[in-house]
Amino acid sequence: MRLPIERPVPVLIMARELDQGGVERDVAKIAMHLDRSRFTPHVATYYAKGLRYEELRAAGIPIVHLPLTSLLSKECLRSALKLRRYIKEHRIRIVHSYDASGVFSLPVGRIAGAPVLIGSQLSYRTILDTRTHQLLRLSDYIADVVLVNCEAIRSYMIAEEGIPPSRVELCYNGVVTSEFYPDAQAARPEAVASASLVVGTVCVLRPEKALLLLQEAFARVRNLRPGMKLLFVGSGPELARLQENAARLGITDATVFIPATRDVATWMRAIDIFVLPSYSEAFSNSLLEAMACGCSVIGSRIGGTPELTGANEERGLLFESGNAEDLASQLTRLITDDGRRRDLASRAAAFVRENLTIEIAAQTTGAMYDKLLARKG
Repeated sequence: MRLPIERPVPVLIMARELDQGGVERDVAKIAMHLDRSRFTPHVATYYAKGLRYEELRAAGIPIVHLPLTSLLSKECLRSALKLRRYIKEHRIRIVHSYDASGVFSLPVGRIAGAPVLIGSQLSYRTILDTRTHQLLRLSDYIADVVLVNCEAIRSYMIAEEGIPPSRVELCYNGVVTSEFYPDAQAARPEAVASASLVVGTVCVLRPEKALLLLQEAFARVRNLRPGMKLLFVGSGPELARLQENAARLGITDATVFIPATRDVATWMRAIDIFVLPSYSEAFSNSLLEAMACGCSVIGSRIGGTPELTGANEERGLLFESGNAEDLASQLTRLITDDGRRRDLASRAAAFVRENLTIEIAAQTTGAMYDKLLARKG
């Protein structure tokens, strides 16, 4: 006879770091929105710092610091022993790893006797180095299931990574609609207050985001509306290249760079046309939040982006990845047609409110936890 599940169930959620970035945001949102009558969240990370680290601390969620820079080090052994003790002392029933932290936390969770082990794959592995890719494939077989955030990644994990369909769980990202919502009356921040129209993006400034392509497309359309601005909100290794490229294209005077900030929603609401030009993307938090804030959106036709915009562009426009001319054409459609821009923005915001809230995501995650716990008895 199966015994009833003791409540609340202690859950350990792990990510490599807790700073900016979509995965880090997912970890923080799920940890803070799980039903506390059913689950007690704990979080583990390699680095005891960052935007999400401070958010989780402020929310009173326990964080265990596992300093680790290499899997081939004494530091790794010490952190593994520390994690094993933590799992046993806190009677952790579920170890849920995000990103490549699964190659460390899932084997330790198995050794420590945690009944349920979950890996998460929220992006394509083609952007990873070969060694990390191989290690993740090993951790896939330790996990009871692999969580994905869109149908595109589900198909990829089954077809390319060889995971049986029964071991892939789908849970779409959710947005905090009390923070991300449209507000037509909100004043724009001073840096873009005088702009006639703002084209922009919010992301970590990394190569796979294809931000140089956005600059190329903007340079082609900037004269369609005098006083337009191109806004980048985020920090990262591409900043210097973006600044140099702006100078080369002659758009420095129309470009605004804002470092990564906690106040993402204010900047989202300052953007009229949000662009996600990535050449590798799954189910983008930034695109989701932009839609929730009432932006008109354009994304590259890859990954889970069509699941957000609608494959037939019901809620946003799509362009062929890597094609600056196609992106410029889609920008032109929205810059020159105010009615279409407002209509797409309204449809996008309504879709998110009805289907992609953090409450829905947390409920789906909790239901998955319960199903796996019941399966393990």
